[in-house]
Amino acid sequence: MESILGQLFPFLLIFVIMYFFFLRPQMKKQKEQNQFLANIAKGDQVATGAGMIGRITKIEDQVVELQLDSKSFVKVLKSSISKEATDSLKGTNYLD
Repeated sequence: MESILGQLFPFLLIFVIMYFFFLRPQMKKQKEQNQFLANIAKGDQVATGAGMIGRITKIEDQVVELQLDSKSFVKVLKSSISKEATDSLKGTNYLD
């Protein structure tokens, strides 16, 4: 019995290490992204994963309409809006 436990211990240790260094941070990041998407509203300035920056003019279920400049509007999927890209532009004049 002890030999089986002794053989499994390194695998269990590797799994615990992988959980805390890889899986847990990724789940936390995904939870923050989902919360960010749930809280976006008309008038917010956001950036997409593809690098487009715009102001939200309309939200329809899973489609968001962004105003890129005074006459340019584009529809993107809500899931393509990136919290990470939006946060990285805070404090710059791109979103002002």
